[in-house]
Amino acid sequence: MPLIILTGYPTSGKTHRAKQLQTYLQTRISQFPDSSSSSTLRVHLISDHTLSIPRGVYNLETKSQHERSNNASEKDARATIYAAVKRVLSNKDIVILDGANYIKGWRYQLYCEAKAVKTPHCVVHVGTPVEKARGINAERLAKRTALGAEGSADTMNGVAEEDQPYESECWENLVYRYEEPNAMARWDAPLFTVLWEDEMPPCEAIWDALVGSEAEGGKKLVRPNQATVMKAPSSENYLYELDKSTQAILNKILEWAKDHPGEGGGEVGVGDGLDENLVVELPANPIGLPALQRLRRQFISLNRQNAVPVKRIRESFVGYLNDSFEAA
Repeated sequence: MPLIILTGYPTSGKTHRAKQLQTYLQTRISQFPDSSSSSTLRVHLISDHTLSIPRGVYNLETKSQHERSNNASEKDARATIYAAVKRVLSNKDIVILDGANYIKGWRYQLYCEAKAVKTPHCVVHVGTPVEKARGINAERLAKRTALGAEGSADTMNGVAEEDQPYESECWENLVYRYEEPNAMARWDAPLFTVLWEDEMPPCEAIWDALVGSEAEGGKKLVRPNQATVMKAPSSENYLYELDKSTQAILNKILEWAKDHPGEGGGEVGVGDGLDENLVVELPANPIGLPALQRLRRQFISLNRQNAVPVKRIRESFVGYLNDSFEAA
């Protein structure tokens, strides 16, 4: 069942919207007759605070130089969240992922996971203005200071994790790095926006777009991705396709680099045929052939046991490159 990804600035009200969605979905499901397959659907709300991930993991100011350079704490947090989503995402489960989800490469990774289990997904953008979100965080910081002269985190022990403030520098850093969703990108579509003034998210539109019901004359509960339903290739043919497809993408990156000597941070279209919209987003610092070949070898090593359907090799490799560049 669908994966619903919330995104927005820190302290913009995402958790409140996630809980509204959870209540709506649970109520909607409970209205189906017991004989209906829809009545067996389960709703899961996953977030940093449900997984006991403290907000301090995003505060690079408190980390060692090694942790800051590698964003180690954030990577560990995302790995925990990814594992939690993957564990419950199925044809009987609706997953609401509450969090900033501010990196588009991370949203792409989640999109690929939903696609791999043949389920739709959507992105809900909590469009609270930055000044409003900043003011909410400032109020929480002031409350923390008022509760204790030291202003330490210990003074907020009685406050729910989702109501805790971010340190000012951390909050500004997350906003600076925030990558807004784009409805034109398939990993951000369908995209629903909730404004601060809205009483509720567009719950019915989200239900109709992602779940529907045969009983309601809408969409089927499970929508297989026919592009990946195919006979398993032989080991020899699979490795040939894995090698050929990944090398073709590297060749296009190298052609771009040849035309843009010394440049970094560009977008390289590497699509071909049905996947013509595939784009590799290069890092700010120029990347050379040895580094690209190393990433290609790593990807092949991870997927040589037919881990990726042939028709998804190019898409998966592009996602792997973008995630690697984003984390670099």
